[in-house]
Amino acid sequence: MIKLESNIPAGELAEKWTNYKGSMNLVAPNNKRRIEVIVVGTGLAGASAAATLGELGYNVKVFTFHDSPRRAHSIAAQGGINAAKNYQNDGDSIWRLFYDTIKGGDYRSREANVHRLAEASKDIIDQCVAQGVPFAREYGGLLANRSFGGVQVSRTFYARGQTGQQLLIGAYQALARQANVGKCKIYNRHEMLDLVKVDGKARGIIARNLLTGEIERHAAHCVVLATGGYGNVFYLSTNAMGSNVSASWRAVRKGALMANPCFTQIHPTCIPVSGEYQSKLTLMSESLRNDGRVWVPKKKEDAVAIRERRMKGNDIAEEDRDYYLERRYPAFGNLVPRDVASRAAKVACDEGNGVSPTGLAVFLDFASAIERYGKAEAYSQGNTSPSEAQVTALGEAVVKSKYGNLFQMYEKITGEDPYKNPMKIYPAVHYTMGGLWVDYNLETNVPGLFALGEANFSDHGANRLGASALMQGLADGYFVIPYTIGQFLSGEIRTPKISADTPEFMEAEKAVQDRLAKIKNINGNQSVESFHRRLGKIMWEYCGMSRNAEGLKKGQQMIRELRAEFYKDVFVPGELDEYNPELEKALRVADFLELGETMMVDALNRNESCGGHFREEYTTEDGEAKRMDEEYTYVAAWEWNDQGEIILHKEDLKFDNVELKTRSYK
Repeated sequence: MIKLESNIPAGELAEKWTNYKGSMNLVAPNNKRRIEVIVVGTGLAGASAAATLGELGYNVKVFTFHDSPRRAHSIAAQGGINAAKNYQNDGDSIWRLFYDTIKGGDYRSREANVHRLAEASKDIIDQCVAQGVPFAREYGGLLANRSFGGVQVSRTFYARGQTGQQLLIGAYQALARQANVGKCKIYNRHEMLDLVKVDGKARGIIARNLLTGEIERHAAHCVVLATGGYGNVFYLSTNAMGSNVSASWRAVRKGALMANPCFTQIHPTCIPVSGEYQSKLTLMSESLRNDGRVWVPKKKEDAVAIRERRMKGNDIAEEDRDYYLERRYPAFGNLVPRDVASRAAKVACDEGNGVSPTGLAVFLDFASAIERYGKAEAYSQGNTSPSEAQVTALGEAVVKSKYGNLFQMYEKITGEDPYKNPMKIYPAVHYTMGGLWVDYNLETNVPGLFALGEANFSDHGANRLGASALMQGLADGYFVIPYTIGQFLSGEIRTPKISADTPEFMEAEKAVQDRLAKIKNINGNQSVESFHRRLGKIMWEYCGMSRNAEGLKKGQQMIRELRAEFYKDVFVPGELDEYNPELEKALRVADFLELGETMMVDALNRNESCGGHFREEYTTEDGEAKRMDEEYTYVAAWEWNDQGEIILHKEDLKFDNVELKTRSYK
């Protein structure tokens, strides 16, 4: 029986991390030089961890399936990164960031982990500024902030709509410096295909060179996974097409636990689906909700006319518009959390007021912001009676300075000018709050195996607040794992260099080769892509924005049948020992087919609604999520054993510092 130990330090919440850092086991510099660490993934969490561990003196091997670490999916993050700096003097604090995150996650995350995240947030900004990250600045030179959903303060630092890219360049340059001095060795175009355990401890990985097809063994004293989330199990998502679950799932198949996999974030501001031909969706940053107002026509006949292209959004009079977020949630308005905004959009479209040809879209309108900024700008120039054209021109210039690249991206994709017409948006799969179960040290239940960033479950509960993904990735990489990894490695200083020629490595390599051959030799008639697309439709239909018991049971059975069909009829062209993207994809889809069933089981087990997990049977009288705290205040950590059984293990969540209560943004 697996026993989950969270290893949360004793003491007052605000003092746990500080006291723990001052008392934890250390590895002396002379011993660090003899220890090897494998880091898989080069996004913000992986790159920052590898760079920092190299700086500390460890010998680090870094793996990415990209041609460069800079192409990791972290570059796609647009809107910003949170930090409790209180530069706006609007009442922010470490406690408020902690509380907003706990509340935003619908009370399904660990207090201690979240408070540590809030503490580390302040240091992240200083670190990134020192690296030269070009954050936006106010007129006086101080760093600028804007608001994101689920909060009533401005704590989000940003670099226009390119924040993730700029932060990743900062982390990459730190990694490149360590590579230059020989402390980090980077393996580009390598994909982890299995975890190797020796005497129960994670001691290495089996990787495939994606250019040559060669299978390689790599050994180390411990393994760090920073491989992102699994949103692409839905096929259509805001993730890059290469994003996958395989590294984490291979760890699960070696005994690690997958925690809260059904906690999936549906992002409210995505460009709507336009056809069956699409392979991914494009996100419009949540930062746009600072200035954009969300609405649909009040009259169904107006919505129909817009869908049929007989009218445009600008043709609808102000009194005939339903700004439904402002109406339903007056305290937060358009800045309610993502799960709340997404469900509200679904309700509006389900009622027949959607504005795209498919009926699945709402408007995000900047007309009010353009007018407001235009008048302020004109007044600052001494023009107290500007014309309407002058106000519009000045206002559009301000909006362009804040969101220009996002508006340009929208126009390129849709062919519509968002300065002149309201954007059309609809919710889509974005981030995954579930991930590998980890303790306070970010160590999984497999000794020596650590998980960082979106690859673990620990900080966001059932829903992630906007601009917190970059915060967690860099906190884990720069400020948490460099300390906590010492708790494990301090016991390994007498362990000699791990050999990759042991029976355990040979067995793992053979298992990988057998798996590759099995999938390659099926020689069926259907493409890998067709199976992935069908899986995505099942996941979205039965485990998407809303779920119910009947649908989840049906979805689980459909996935089992699809998986059986996959292993009978999938076709993978090419050879094993060569560049073969279809083979890469087949392995990832095979893992998605197992993860998808686990998500269905997890969602069926959790008989409540919380955050991104909305069970139709558990709603309040006004249609909001209804938690069942008496029964489900726990982390659901799932084991997938060799017989394909999915077994539940629980970690009870304790709330000693915040009161569990129904979230309200009204």
